[in-house]
Amino acid sequence: MAGRESYFWHKLHSLTGIIPVGFYMVQHLTLNSFALVGEDAYNGVIHFFEGLPSHLLLFLKYGLVWAPLIFHAVYGFMITSRALPFDSPAASKYRENKYYLWQRISGIVAMLFLIYHMISTSVAASLRGAESTILYDNWASKLSSFGYLILAIYIIGITASSYHLAYGIWNFCIRWGITISESSQRRMASFSRGAFVALCLLGYAALVGFFYSPFGKKDTAVQQSAVESTAPETQTIRY
Repeated sequence: MAGRESYFWHKLHSLTGIIPVGFYMVQHLTLNSFALVGEDAYNGVIHFFEGLPSHLLLFLKYGLVWAPLIFHAVYGFMITSRALPFDSPAASKYRENKYYLWQRISGIVAMLFLIYHMISTSVAASLRGAESTILYDNWASKLSSFGYLILAIYIIGITASSYHLAYGIWNFCIRWGITISESSQRRMASFSRGAFVALCLLGYAALVGFFYSPFGKKDTAVQQSAVESTAPETQTIRY
């Protein structure tokens, strides 16, 4: 019975890491990257979710995100606590052992980061409202505070979370029998490395958007003023 339960919970742990937790992470970073378009685009995303019916928003937040995330994190810590050290220094040179080691490290870092992130965003917004916590101006001020310490925390958190998900894809495919042969596992490892880079860039781009919005529309009033200042003066002819 214990073996069957372990098999089931390991499978469920692997699945929740991809669906819905992994999917939510990609979606979350993508929507955050709307900051690259400007304040109105990013705030529009926030207002959209804030405008959902309360019962639907609560189901999405707690049912589809928080519950699977908490299970994945708690069970992941249980796996980490039971992990055995490598038998010899030579064992640490194997690819799978390196992946496993960094998966455990990145999981711990990502979980600590997510606790801070959720308390300072979702929980804070529930207590004080989105207007004072998670809109564009709030983020721009927050990330530049404490000598950009918060920005550094988010860079580390995004990097750890991206690695954890990217390696999780490789591990998920093996655990679920999708990649059985050595060659297919090597191809998936290459895909996971590319996914890691792509996720990091997407997350970093979202952070950049709170300091500089390269795809945002320029202020029409400023443009009009510039046009008027460069237009040639006309003389009034009186008859």
